[in-house]
Amino acid sequence: MHLRSVELEVPNSAAAAAFFKSPWGLIDAGTRNDTAYLRGTAGHAYIVAVKEASANAFASATFSGTKAEVEALFAAVEKAGLPHGAWVNEFDEPGRGAGFYVTGPEGEPYRFLTEKDATGKLPSQPHHPLQLAHVVFNTCDREAGTRTLTDVFGFKLSDRTRVMNFLRCDDLHHAIAYADAKQLSLNHIAFEMPDLDSMMRGIGNVMDAGIETVWGPGRHGPGNNAFAYFIAPFGACVEYTSEIQRVDDSYRTGQPDDWKWPPGRTDHWGIGKRDNAKLAASGNAFPFKAV
Repeated sequence: MHLRSVELEVPNSAAAAAFFKSPWGLIDAGTRNDTAYLRGTAGHAYIVAVKEASANAFASATFSGTKAEVEALFAAVEKAGLPHGAWVNEFDEPGRGAGFYVTGPEGEPYRFLTEKDATGKLPSQPHHPLQLAHVVFNTCDREAGTRTLTDVFGFKLSDRTRVMNFLRCDDLHHAIAYADAKQLSLNHIAFEMPDLDSMMRGIGNVMDAGIETVWGPGRHGPGNNAFAYFIAPFGACVEYTSEIQRVDDSYRTGQPDDWKWPPGRTDHWGIGKRDNAKLAASGNAFPFKAV
């Protein structure tokens, strides 16, 4: 199982798609049913979908797995009594996946599917993201979401800090994280770059377009990944990241006392500015869409 894509709803999908193509570096994967699809260079049919709508909404975080994995998860969701949609034999989108929607305990919308159409990789380019790295949700009860992901979805808890829980479904340190907040919404979407140099080149491209970082560059504690955050013109917080820690079952789950910083420091490097006001405002931009 791995994080495949995110689906967003925005009032101006053409403008959002244009940003994701340039300066962000995603690649056009087609348009259908008022939705623009964009991909990275890894072998996924798409990694971002932006649908025309009357208001911003976070529609889903989509995970892809084998037919057996997704069918077993559907049975587990039914047994747990989680709110979920009916099984869909074919979603009308690139990849033509089969699967279902399910809602987390605070309304966070997930989708699990198995793709029918294989998609080849594209040549890696310094300014093109490979794939999604993770999605972070704002939550009022991160332990409730953590229990659902571990007990029902089969994810594993990688680290717990004073304000966040980090969960994984493959060897990436985290695919989903829950952050303490006063609202239920998207916190940010992270895109994996091929390497640190590619990440820095990406930062330069976005800054050349007149968009400044709101945090970074820096290197996180949990996940040990390099990062830089921006606020997209349509309000979402998006992150370039690279050198993400890969873990296996031998990884010891970190606890809050493992992740403490000196006064004034919020990452390993301590060189990047952090605009807390803009980061907080972006946390209100994409509430969860009811599934």
